[in-house]
Amino acid sequence: MSFSGFLDGFSGGGARLLPHISYGNHLSPSAAGAIAPPQPGDLVPPLAKSMFSSPGLSLGLQMNVENNGAVARGSESIEVSAIRRSREEEPESRSGSDNAEGFSGDDHDAADRPPRKKRYHRHTPQQIQELESVFKECPHPDEKQRLELSRRLSLDPRQIKFWFQNRRTQMKTQLERHENSLLRHENDKLRSENMSIREAMRNPICGNCGGPAVLGEVCLEEQHLRIENARLKDELDRVCALAGKFLGRPIPSVSASHPLPDSALELGVGSNAGFSLAANAGFEISVPGASLAPVTRPPSANAVNVTGLEHRPMYLELALSAMDELVKMAQAREPLWVRSSECGREVLNRDEYDRTFSSCVGPKREGFVLEASREVGMVIINSLALVETLMDSERWADMFPCMIARTSTTEIISSGVGGTRSGALQLMQAELQLLSPLVPARRVSFLRFCKQQAEGVWAVVDVSIDGAIRDSSAATVSGSPSCRRLPSGCLVQDMPNGYSKVTWVEHAEYDESQIHHTYRPLVRCGLAFGAHRWVTSLQRQCEFLTILMSSSPDHSPISSSGRKSMLKLAQRMTDNFCGGVCASSAQKWSQLNVGNIDEDVRIMTRKSVDDPGEPPGIVLSAATSVWLPETAPRRLFDFLRDERLRSEWDILSNGGPMQEMAHIAKGQDHSNCVSLLRVSAMNANESSMLILQETSIDPAGALVVYAPVDIPAMHVVMNGGDSAYVALLPSGFAILPDSGAGRTDGEGGSLLTVAFQILVNSLPTAKLTVESVDTVNNLISCTVQKIRAALSC
Repeated sequence: MSFSGFLDGFSGGGARLLPHISYGNHLSPSAAGAIAPPQPGDLVPPLAKSMFSSPGLSLGLQMNVENNGAVARGSESIEVSAIRRSREEEPESRSGSDNAEGFSGDDHDAADRPPRKKRYHRHTPQQIQELESVFKECPHPDEKQRLELSRRLSLDPRQIKFWFQNRRTQMKTQLERHENSLLRHENDKLRSENMSIREAMRNPICGNCGGPAVLGEVCLEEQHLRIENARLKDELDRVCALAGKFLGRPIPSVSASHPLPDSALELGVGSNAGFSLAANAGFEISVPGASLAPVTRPPSANAVNVTGLEHRPMYLELALSAMDELVKMAQAREPLWVRSSECGREVLNRDEYDRTFSSCVGPKREGFVLEASREVGMVIINSLALVETLMDSERWADMFPCMIARTSTTEIISSGVGGTRSGALQLMQAELQLLSPLVPARRVSFLRFCKQQAEGVWAVVDVSIDGAIRDSSAATVSGSPSCRRLPSGCLVQDMPNGYSKVTWVEHAEYDESQIHHTYRPLVRCGLAFGAHRWVTSLQRQCEFLTILMSSSPDHSPISSSGRKSMLKLAQRMTDNFCGGVCASSAQKWSQLNVGNIDEDVRIMTRKSVDDPGEPPGIVLSAATSVWLPETAPRRLFDFLRDERLRSEWDILSNGGPMQEMAHIAKGQDHSNCVSLLRVSAMNANESSMLILQETSIDPAGALVVYAPVDIPAMHVVMNGGDSAYVALLPSGFAILPDSGAGRTDGEGGSLLTVAFQILVNSLPTAKLTVESVDTVNNLISCTVQKIRAALSC
């Protein structure tokens, strides 16, 4: 029996009760009407007594009936008690305050004591501002962070916890409302178009004469409208599928929930091979392919999801804007790109660029210099293979070994749809380098977005998120905010015979004050980090991979497995050399500041303990760059790589020529190779020394890297054994063209970088001495002087 049903019988007494207070089952109308309302002074009916004895009854009703026996006054007490109880059952405040106090102690004392008002807590504007600031950096604070906020803001930890829960819910609700608004807008647009088309079909008009069309005749414009409408319906279904993937929950298709009855509009339309952003929306996406499910790809080992769901729409909008800008810049001609009279290459017309494009990465930083370049070249690789290489961080680094010191995929936002890479979007970090201690490495965090433009035509764009998405925790790469990558990348088009036409665009802004004045012209004209260097390096590496996979026999006596093992060892040697020159974060170098060392010479040190590929002990690295104004890069390269002229600058030659024992070609140019040199012994009691050397050259620069190797270890490598346990410390040279006049035709001067890595002590507990620093400094100075003298510089 219900408490409210019992009170309904006292209709004459004017009893009232809030409708949500109910205990047990309600009385039937007949049962309620059978109870006669008592008069003043009457005894309480047995039914009422039994009801009063129930523990669920209100205290106010029980007190009034026992004291006065008046139901009317008891009903008034019931109302007060019910209202009091309803107030006690109200939820907590939005801030998570837990200040409400209920009854306690004896029931009679609780009824006599006046009720206390529930205290509400409102956050101050300063507290809200602080909470909002923390939320932008970390939407999910842990317990330690909540306790720290509680102490700093004088709030209860539960209030901090509830505030962040409510804020996340509010953010998600706003995103869902935005998505629903876009879908409703698209649905209304489709309905309007359908109504117009159906009206036109009822009253067909000839497009030529304007009169009534012959029955069965369909004008060309109407046919286009039908096709466009069907395409829009297809895009809307894909929008729902992709939006559901980004929101983490399925979104029903608008066209499926509201089907259009006119089946005549269902025309045969090919899939839309595009991934575009509508002009009036920031999150309207059309995804190509017959299948709506994203292709399943195993994520990279270093791929970590670090951003929240609320950042993904901003990432998509930024990537699509950058893609649009890249394609336009790759296809544009004058007046956007003009031919420079100084260097003969295309340079960007900055005024025309500012008129044509609106910056998608924010305003230009004060004091930064803009750099832009474009290069077109033929590469022996098809578009699909090149796209797969660029979208994999490890393969990308292997394709440009001397340009990329370190790279990782921070987050895979989308791996592509329809079984292709079209629509793939990922957040990446990279460390780009120029082989000179006078030019700091560029550390950037950027989005990489891939889109298929047409059959056999792909585009891959990079754009920095630093500045474009300021509230993202991944927006800044620690250590170097001195460079920002504007929309850059490549447009790849398939050509006959397995080739591709690559149009590369590089656009960046950087802090020039950190670059030595000798290299500033080289960086400004795009020969350091520009499109010319990317394309030439890609051409050389693809040529090497083609030769490596070729089945044509090599005249070298080394077996196929031995060649691969030797090439792998040479690659590790070159990577270590580049890391030592540029002080890559992949290697733990510590720079030394020594007073008697020239400021253009960088001395660094590190301890090698557990790495099987290096000798244990203290490793010292010394590197410097010099300008040779009258020596062409090709002439300098041929002099340094020639084993017959080695004695003119190399102290390891023992004063005599070296002999080439093995040669592995890495390109059509005979100079691009890995070779094994033998040094003659100084006397009969000593054995010959072996030197592993790699040389490479292209129009953007040249490289000569070498390292002494152990003879028994090299026998194992040449027989196909594991090269990871061969210890070596590389030294060598990096050659770049002198860009003072912007010439890259092999004439003019050269910028030469000389670097040595030596083991100064093999004991793990040894310490670096001043004598060791002086020794390596004298070695590098003596080598530069010998090269100048030999070339009459």
